[in-house]
Amino acid sequence: MTMRQYIQKIATGPELSKDLSREEASDGMRRILSGDADPVQAAIFLIALRMKRETMPENLGVLDALLEVTDQATSAVDDVLDLSDPFDGFTRGMPAAPFLPPVLAACGIATVGNGAESIGPKYGATHRKVLRAAGVNVDLSSAQAARRLADERIGWAYVDQRAACPKLHDLVQLRTKIVKRPCLTTLEVLLGPVRGAQRTHLLTGYVHKPYPPTYTELARASCYDSAIIVRGGEGGVIPSLNQSSKLFCYQGEEADKEVRLDPAEFAIQSVERAVPLPQDLPGQKADDDIKGSIDADVLAQAAAQAGIGALAGESGPVRESLVYGAALCLIQLGRCPDAASAVETVRGVIDGGHAARRLEAAAQ
Repeated sequence: MTMRQYIQKIATGPELSKDLSREEASDGMRRILSGDADPVQAAIFLIALRMKRETMPENLGVLDALLEVTDQATSAVDDVLDLSDPFDGFTRGMPAAPFLPPVLAACGIATVGNGAESIGPKYGATHRKVLRAAGVNVDLSSAQAARRLADERIGWAYVDQRAACPKLHDLVQLRTKIVKRPCLTTLEVLLGPVRGAQRTHLLTGYVHKPYPPTYTELARASCYDSAIIVRGGEGGVIPSLNQSSKLFCYQGEEADKEVRLDPAEFAIQSVERAVPLPQDLPGQKADDDIKGSIDADVLAQAAAQAGIGALAGESGPVRESLVYGAALCLIQLGRCPDAASAVETVRGVIDGGHAARRLEAAAQ
């Protein structure tokens, strides 16, 4: 079928639109990624899928096409945790998760972070912006990142979408023009540019209730051996610091499981749900209700300073976010039996300066 035929099938209104097969969705996405599809048709294809709501075969088909053009590398370490926060960043709070990888690496979990410079609709403070402000090399290839994960001094890395999947990154401007989040927003967190020699695990977040089973099925299709899908602030991987939350997970062939999270069980005490924005951040003109009214680059600078401070032992919500996020990973990956021992482990690597040294090594 041609792109025109695909569009005729999925964009004929709520009554007459039909779903694509997995193979058709994959073929349509391949044409977009290769540049064979006209940009207007590419935009209509993506937004028509969104407006009629993508089926699982359609999501799987688009994921197939994305994985085909993703540069994946295998690390020498047995297990790799793939951390994927929302690629469009954060605007309502200060992100702490960019500093989870060095904390987890200090706990013995090789971790790779993913992201991009700036993607709509939020155009927030992204992992790339924050880590670059902290002096970390954010332009590694997948192979270079895989080697860093195996380096005993470092044990973690960041891989940008520009390096891991350049053909997908080429669609950033198109995504800006179509405004609404296409299925690419869901799927780009599942590409896994660095895989473990034996097992690869996914850590990502969600906001809307229907998403966990979608993420777990797609994670299995992307060959993740396990997944941790956290209900976190702004769709991130850090749960609320002052109220109960949940995560969904699976291990191997086991069925999905829901896990209730209570910050009190992790000795987390905070009056804030997340790390609050600094009050002195300069504003910027927001074109809509989604794009934040703060300067994302300035926020990233503030987040970098706060993250470095937290790893140096400064108390506060950034440190608590890192303790909480890392501890739940230790439990779900079977490294600690309960919240108390996980929290003790994480606080130990922070207080002992081990996580800070991992960050410093990555900045050299």
